[in-house]
Amino acid sequence: MSRRGTAEKKKPKPDPIFRNRVVTMLVNRIMKHGKKSLAYRITYGALKRIQEKTKKNPLSVLREAIRRVTPKLAVKARRVSGSTRKVPIEIKSIQAKALAIRWLLAAARKRPGRNMAFKLSSELEDAAKGSGDAIRKREETHRMAEANRTSAHFR
Repeated sequence: MSRRGTAEKKKPKPDPIFRNRVVTMLVNRIMKHGKKSLAYRITYGALKRIQEKTKKNPLSVLREAIRRVTPKLAVKARRVSGSTRKVPIEIKSIQAKALAIRWLLAAARKRPGRNMAFKLSSELEDAAKGSGDAIRKREETHRMAEANRTSAHFR
């Protein structure tokens, strides 16, 4: 048994320009090999492009995209009497938001295009409208959870 206390959850600090924690979460997920300044440049470039293209507040577009991609359910593999079953589980809001950001970035990276800022802004706009690869991923996850609803009692 551990004698240490439980570690408190770290909240991301708000970013310097928009003073928003969601933007910081996005920057930290974009970052590769510790290059945070490049991740900030990509994020702010994408948000600036959204501002110019849609004439809306880029933070509201980002929030709407994340809200639409955020899953309510997911499936988790459980070992039950020798066989592995996919059991649908509800996801906590923080984990769901992290999943949504991860799916948005994966969909943006898969897109053909010039640079990451361009691809990210296009994916965020599509997700806010209700289309795009990240939305498809969420619907696929929900379909899988619905299909495995009979295994829900193994939770």
